[in-house]
Amino acid sequence: MEKSLQKLLIIGSVWPEPNSSAAGWRMMELIDFFKTENYEITFASSAADSLYSFPIEEHGINKITIEINNDNFNDFITELNPSIVLFDRFMTEEQFGWRVIEHCPNALRILDTEDLHCLRLARQNCYKEKKDFQPSDLNSDTAKREIASIYRCDLTLIISEYEMELLKNHFKVDSSLLLYLPFMLPKLTESETLNWKTFEERKHIVFIGNFYHEPNWNSVLFLKEEIWPLLSKKLPQTELHIYGAYPSQKVTNLHNPKDRFFCFGRAESAKEVISNAKLLLAPIRFGAGLKGKLAEAMMFGTPSVTTSIGAEGMNGDFKWNGEIQNDVKLIVDSVTNLITNKEKWLEAQKNGIEIINNRFDKEHFRKVLKNEILKLKEDLESHRQANFTGQLLIHHSLSSTKYLSKWIMEKNKKIG
Repeated sequence: MEKSLQKLLIIGSVWPEPNSSAAGWRMMELIDFFKTENYEITFASSAADSLYSFPIEEHGINKITIEINNDNFNDFITELNPSIVLFDRFMTEEQFGWRVIEHCPNALRILDTEDLHCLRLARQNCYKEKKDFQPSDLNSDTAKREIASIYRCDLTLIISEYEMELLKNHFKVDSSLLLYLPFMLPKLTESETLNWKTFEERKHIVFIGNFYHEPNWNSVLFLKEEIWPLLSKKLPQTELHIYGAYPSQKVTNLHNPKDRFFCFGRAESAKEVISNAKLLLAPIRFGAGLKGKLAEAMMFGTPSVTTSIGAEGMNGDFKWNGEIQNDVKLIVDSVTNLITNKEKWLEAQKNGIEIINNRFDKEHFRKVLKNEILKLKEDLESHRQANFTGQLLIHHSLSSTKYLSKWIMEKNKKIG
C-alpha cells in the first residue's frame, strides 16, 4: 500500500486535552508519530466536546462524532476503510471493536491502555480497605475486561515496564501482543538546560494534576492533612501551590492563604508553573502508568519528591531527580533538604536530565513503534492465527457484545 493511502482511525474515549492530563499529551504523541509517517488521521469519539480540547481539525486531522450502539458507525468505517484502528483505552474497544472486526477485518487493531486500569483500581481499593496490595487483588471484573480487550487486539501499547511484567508474568499474556512504549520525549540539550531558571530564581512547591483522576485528589488530601502541617513549620517562607484541571468544590475548599496552601485550579501553562517552582511534590498513594507531572518536572529542570508508586516505571537504573519516599516524615525531610541544599538540588536536576535522555528518547521509540507496525502488517494473518485466545474471545464475547448492542438499539427505537 502506498504511503499516501494509509489511513488511521483513532477511537477516543475523550477528545484529547494535552494541557489537562498526561493521557492527553500521550495521545498527541501518538498522533504526531502517525502524522510524521504520513497517515491520513481521523479522530472519532462519542464524548462531548470540551472547551479545553486540542483543536485537532486545525492540524489536518478529521474530527468525527460517533455514537455508541448505532449502526451508522458501520457505514462510516466501511467507507473510511482505515489500515489501522487505534482504540483509546479498553472501553472503546469493547464498544466499537466488534464493528471494526465485522466491517473492516483487515485493519490492524491497536489498543493504547494509557495505564492498566485494573492495576490502578486494585491499588485504590486496597488503599480504601487499608490493606497491602497483593497480585491476587488484580483478578477483578475490570481485569477480565481489560485483558480480554488486549487479546482481541493485534497489538497493545504499554506505557510502563512494571505493567509489561505484570501482564506477562501474572496474566500470562504473550509478549507478541504487547509493545513497551513509554512517553516519547525530545532529548534535553545543553542550550535548553542553560536557560532554566536557577535555584535562586525559583520559589515554592507545586503539585499539578487533573482532578478527574482520583489519585490526584487523594494526593492533595494527603498534602493538606498530613504532609503540609509538618512541612510548613520547617519551611516558614515557602508556599504550596496546587494546580489541576477540573477542580471540584471540595478542592477549592482547601484553599487557605493563611496556611500558605493555595489551590489555583487549571494552570494556563504547566511549563510556566513547574519551571518557576523550586520543587514538585507528588505524594501519590495509588495509581498506575507513568506520571506526566513527574516527567514534566524533569523536562523543566525541577527536582521532585514522590512515592514509589509515583516513580514506578520511570527511572529504571538511573537515580531519581530528587527523592522517593513513602513515609510522611521522610517525605517532609526530603523536601526540606532539597529546597535548602543547592548542591543536592542541582544534582537532582542532573538526574532528571539523564532519565529523560536515556529512558524516553523520542526518536528511539518512534523507530520501535514503526518497526512493530511494519512487521505486523507484513504477516497479520499469521500473527492472528497464533493468538488463539484472541480468536476465541472474538468468537464468544464479541458476539455477546454485538447482540447486547443490537438489543439496546431496538430498545432505544421503542423508547423513541
